[in-house]
Amino acid sequence: MTITPQLPACTRGPLISAEGLNGVGKTYLTNRAVEGLGAKPLMLDEFSQRANGRPGLGEALLRSLREASAGDPFLRGGTPMTEALILMAIKRHDLDTVLPELSSGRVVVEGRSVDTTAVCQALLLHPGDLDAALQTAVALLGLASSYRPLPDLTVLVTDDASKALERAQRRDQCVFTTEQATFMREACTLFEWLAATDPDRYRVVDRRHINEYEAAEQIRAWIEGVGGGLGCMVEPWQGPGAACTCCGRLAEIQSA
Repeated sequence: MTITPQLPACTRGPLISAEGLNGVGKTYLTNRAVEGLGAKPLMLDEFSQRANGRPGLGEALLRSLREASAGDPFLRGGTPMTEALILMAIKRHDLDTVLPELSSGRVVVEGRSVDTTAVCQALLLHPGDLDAALQTAVALLGLASSYRPLPDLTVLVTDDASKALERAQRRDQCVFTTEQATFMREACTLFEWLAATDPDRYRVVDRRHINEYEAAEQIRAWIEGVGGGLGCMVEPWQGPGAACTCCGRLAEIQSA
């Protein structure tokens, strides 16, 4: 009898994203959650927390979107597909910057990943038609996954859209227009619909049913639960048999 040797698991850590509407408290709750972890993840700021920018290509791309959108809180400059591709490029750049940490086995939590891009740009492409927007959001995620691997785990924080709107206005010291408020409400619905299409990747925290302490504890447990033993992270555009971006083994060997 021939015994096939057991190959060690990939050395990489999990890539986790926190998604949700402006004002749902995803950053606050995620920060609360990681306080209870022994090994602290690398936290990658979401777009809205990079107001002052940092040197580098990713921030330069983001600055160009801000300038084109003329202060719109959703970075809408009038060309949704062009903006979608730029946002995907920024998220590819974000992955490039954290690959050394992932390769060492560290957990990386990115504030908003490609899911936010899919939701917002789909709504812009199909204003007032949530069914069509859902189909396009799924397609945009497929496009994004050809640029970079999707997160291993996506935590969606959701809430009543009106409460999220109140928090966002209070936090940013602004008053959203009627059109912006409608966009937020539609985004809230579309986020929840999109999560339902991929229950293996998504975990949903609904603040309409649990308090902030329970929400933070749930997020902490999910982050801890991702654990090790993850499959190799292969560049989507390299095709079958490519080497893992983190451990360097060939994918076909890893699956043998």
